[in-house]
Amino acid sequence: MKESFFRSMTWLHTWVGLLVCWILLLVFFAGTASYYRYEISLWTKPEIHRDVLQAYQTEKLNQQLRQGQAYLSEHAPKAIDWRINFPTERKPYLSYGWQTQPKPGERRGQFIEHIAHTDSQDMVTDVRDSRGGNFFYRLHFDLHYMPAIVARWIVGFCTMFMLLALISGIVIHKRIFKDFFSFRRNKGGRSWLDAHNVSSVLALPYHLMITYTGLITLMLMYMPWGVLTAFDGDVRAFRAEVKPGREQVAASGTLAPLIQLNSLLPAVKENWGDTPIKQVVITNINDKNSRVSFYTNTQQSVTDLRIPLVFSGVSGEQLSHASDTPSAAHATHDTLMSLHTARFAEPVLRFFFFICGFMGCAMIATGTLLWATKIRQKQQTKIKQGNNPSIGLRIVEGLNLTFIAGLPLATSAFFYANRLLPVEMTNRAQWEVNSFFITLSLVGLLACFNRTLISWRWVLTLGALGFISIPLLNALTSPSHIFDNIVSGQWTLVGFDLICVLLGAALLFGASTIAQKISLSINDRPSGKALCASSKQTRAADASQAKAAQSIKGGA
Repeated sequence: MKESFFRSMTWLHTWVGLLVCWILLLVFFAGTASYYRYEISLWTKPEIHRDVLQAYQTEKLNQQLRQGQAYLSEHAPKAIDWRINFPTERKPYLSYGWQTQPKPGERRGQFIEHIAHTDSQDMVTDVRDSRGGNFFYRLHFDLHYMPAIVARWIVGFCTMFMLLALISGIVIHKRIFKDFFSFRRNKGGRSWLDAHNVSSVLALPYHLMITYTGLITLMLMYMPWGVLTAFDGDVRAFRAEVKPGREQVAASGTLAPLIQLNSLLPAVKENWGDTPIKQVVITNINDKNSRVSFYTNTQQSVTDLRIPLVFSGVSGEQLSHASDTPSAAHATHDTLMSLHTARFAEPVLRFFFFICGFMGCAMIATGTLLWATKIRQKQQTKIKQGNNPSIGLRIVEGLNLTFIAGLPLATSAFFYANRLLPVEMTNRAQWEVNSFFITLSLVGLLACFNRTLISWRWVLTLGALGFISIPLLNALTSPSHIFDNIVSGQWTLVGFDLICVLLGAALLFGASTIAQKISLSINDRPSGKALCASSKQTRAADASQAKAAQSIKGGA
């Protein structure tokens, strides 16, 4: 029974991991990059690198509200909503945004954001169109080129499989602590197993937390029946109870002038004191039912709670209060959401999450490489006899090359496209995304024809060169380089360049290791002259044996 149980768990661990591992690798990779979502977005906007604030919440709040309202009234009078985003630690710039009215056939309108100068009367900069870090953030759960609802079901399905793989992996791992301290280099499948064990065990609490909270983020989409039963199918009533003050109020159709936003600041200060304000959202603009919502910066607490102060946009009457506390279930859900996104994390803790995310990528990648190595070893006899590897093995090896080696190269291509595509280009942001998938597709095309170590070496080398030269690319295409940023204290930009160099160095190390294996395999092969000499010796030995046999027969 015990042997059957462990065999069953081993089978379960192998197949639930293998069937979805490449989608999981893409999701994990994008999610890991999303820890620096705002930092990536800042890097992709070189036009504002000299304008980012050193002090995040300034005494100019009154002026920024007044100027923001005037700017939005001029440029977006018919928008669905307005958003004034104040500088924070990770978004150190002031921006004005709005959502346009949806066109026929569209579910929602386009979101437009303009970034303001901080040291001049020239209010809004002409910033290039780019998805920035939001691309990786949305890729993490919406994938791309498909409806969001379909993508989220796919990601949820794969996440559930990963949770099963983690639990079954713990069950079958009999020597979890002993193997944690074991790593044997250059041992083929044994080395990949050791790497898989170390990357799994070292960040095991993180893997369990990030997988479970990933399911929690969309649990009401996967399991809506409790809400539908408790609220008789009225989803709006559920949202109003869970998120008080954030329920949508329809426009009345009666025109009414919008109150001056800065006149609401005394009431905001009375409720929140000197707590920094992160965002102001105005809905139903110039309508009798207009609403003005103030949000605080919750980055310093382990929660994703966003309880706004809501005012009437016409009379200024306060419609919700800061004392409104959420239910225990809502607070728990928001805390789990915050753990998943790490929005509360300080720089050191965020970097720790980032490293754990790459441990997750390594866990998935080494698992697929281990499986491919074992299957190739089983088929080695047939391969030596001149037979081709099985179709399954070729598919797995091709997907490994595409996603493991191709994702870093595609990411560097995304950054290069951000700086090299013409600023005036139509659909520029989309073409940055297209460059990512085009590069990934080219690696996949290469994998269809050549999956040898030579292909791995070239793809990893190109990715390494792409990342290592990011600081040079930034110096050539932005108003400042890494040394200027060090002097001016722009540590976000400095950190981005350094992380890219570290990633490039890691890829270069992998490429050099593969190059050594290639050279060793070439040296182990007998040379052409040696093969000729050995064949001649064999023929001579065969001839001497034939003569000896004839002489023996003659003597007989």
